[in-house]
Amino acid sequence: MVNVETFYPKKQLSKESKGEQVLAELRMRIISRQVKAGTVLSENQLGALFEVSRSPVREALRVLASENLVRPERMGAVVVGISEKNIEEIYDVRLMVESFTFERLLKMQTDTLVRELKKMLEMMEIAIKYKDVDQFSFLDLEFHETIIQSIDHHHIMMLWNNLKPVLECLIILSMRYRMMTNEKDFERILYNHELIVEAIDKKEKKLVDLAFERNFHDVHNQVEPIWTDEEMMKVVREYSIKE
Repeated sequence: MVNVETFYPKKQLSKESKGEQVLAELRMRIISRQVKAGTVLSENQLGALFEVSRSPVREALRVLASENLVRPERMGAVVVGISEKNIEEIYDVRLMVESFTFERLLKMQTDTLVRELKKMLEMMEIAIKYKDVDQFSFLDLEFHETIIQSIDHHHIMMLWNNLKPVLECLIILSMRYRMMTNEKDFERILYNHELIVEAIDKKEKKLVDLAFERNFHDVHNQVEPIWTDEEMMKVVREYSIKE
């Protein structure tokens, strides 16, 4: 994929296998609407584009079909895309997963978790200082995943892992838009994450509820307009190409 214009973060792509690279890039192109709904994806054409055999392309299309982003067809697929309803449902499930996790944490020893989260916050601050918005996005996702992992609940992790690939794209694209249009907003995002750490550390139910409400209220109010406004998404795609 050396000569292919990429929308998924290049640094992260370089760490993945050929098949994972194709999958991550196709997912990002579909969610950002660089590849429009209704587009027919051919295994042969995609293989030529990404300079891979048909096997990794076929596997990528299979995974994207399981995520309801494409509809399988003979020797390829048709792009379904992602709707507002899909996005709302993803955040609904995320809300349930993290709400359950926070309730469990109120009854657990969390000193080690708090230390880990504080280190991540420092790395998130550095990422924003150097305007590395993609690194910030990955750290944001890792921050929440670390919290969820801490309760050691197998089926909750299964739900999270099913959400994660598409959620990752949504977070990256929304953070890129913020970086281009309202960089100061990252101060608020960091503050909200600091509040989450404080809530976990102190185990005060009211503080936990406040931290949770602020984080998810912000998510719904800040992210959703991107998915209904083509001009906003065009700005994000242009940022992706520059990166």
